[in-house]
Amino acid sequence: MSETTDKNAASRSRLRGRARDLFTFSNLTKLPSNLAIARNFINILDWKAAQAEVESELQHKVALLGLANSGKSTLFNILRGKYTSAVSAEEGTTKALIRGSFGPFALIDTPGHLPSLQEQAVSEAAAIIYLLDAGKGVRPQDIDIINQLRSSNKPLVVALNKCDLLKEDQDEVAARFAAQLHVADIIPISARTGENIGEELIPAIIETSPEAALALGRELPRYRRQAAQKLVRSASLIALVAGLEPIPLVDIPILLGNQVRMVMRIAALYNEPLSGRPTRELIATVAGGLAFRYIAEEAAKAVPFGGDLVAGAIAAAGTWSLGQVALEYFEGGKKLSQRQMRDMFSRFYRRYREERMYEQLEVEAAAEGQPRLLPSGEK
Repeated sequence: MSETTDKNAASRSRLRGRARDLFTFSNLTKLPSNLAIARNFINILDWKAAQAEVESELQHKVALLGLANSGKSTLFNILRGKYTSAVSAEEGTTKALIRGSFGPFALIDTPGHLPSLQEQAVSEAAAIIYLLDAGKGVRPQDIDIINQLRSSNKPLVVALNKCDLLKEDQDEVAARFAAQLHVADIIPISARTGENIGEELIPAIIETSPEAALALGRELPRYRRQAAQKLVRSASLIALVAGLEPIPLVDIPILLGNQVRMVMRIAALYNEPLSGRPTRELIATVAGGLAFRYIAEEAAKAVPFGGDLVAGAIAAAGTWSLGQVALEYFEGGKKLSQRQMRDMFSRFYRRYREERMYEQLEVEAAAEGQPRLLPSGEK
């Protein structure tokens, strides 16, 4: 029994070794002429549709919800940087949805006493901030609304406002309220003093969805890199799932469209015209990401079991590396040469493998409630 186990382990080790040999970056320069297929996929891609999709995402909104006097208007004003929404201690001051100019992104102050307007805000939102009043605690209405929001499947961040007035430890209070509401986390903030808004609330919103990351990152340069990394991780996760498709070439249009949209989103973060020459030149490097799929397909032939899993990891690696190059390209003022971008792509790909970053994608997938993508122990 022990001898059989040793032989199986040795066999798996040899197969993994053969797969690793296939996945070296130097092999990308030795791909067969069937890379012409990649150019065909590029030609049939609907560029205008991709651009329209990203432009539509720039219009998504973050909705502020909460019961009356929970501090929505105060938070809204701080986020905007100027006072345009009425603030009063009298319940019902805000009579209608107030839309504020926040670049291409609009924050919506929803009056807690008008449920129909809250529903309208939720339907338009890319992400939702729900405010609790620390002085009044969790009320039955809070529980009802949060349950409704949970059923809407909208990304949700719950914040405990007016924490500057608490006499207890604010983290302990937030943890107690989170348990009552059955939510993973509640962020203690003070809209009046600005406490924890820049440090925790805005980063938490960015992490809720690519759409929220795109909108906030475009407007707030301080958070632009974090927003770009969220976009890259999301696209890499999609690539990982698409790469699991066992039939060769079926996933190529999905991978290509996913990579193009990722680059366009990063360009939009830096206020780059989506149809501009720098964006088009950078998108042209997407073909390099496709090369990883061809390598993965060859690996699937060499590895009897688990080839599709390896292919998924490689697809994610190519997408992640391309996203990092795009980030550095726009962050550096579009001064990278084609050679510098190729070298950078190579370095990022090696880093992805060495640091086993697909495991980080697994963690993110789990956090979003998705099932495991790779079996335990898969390398």
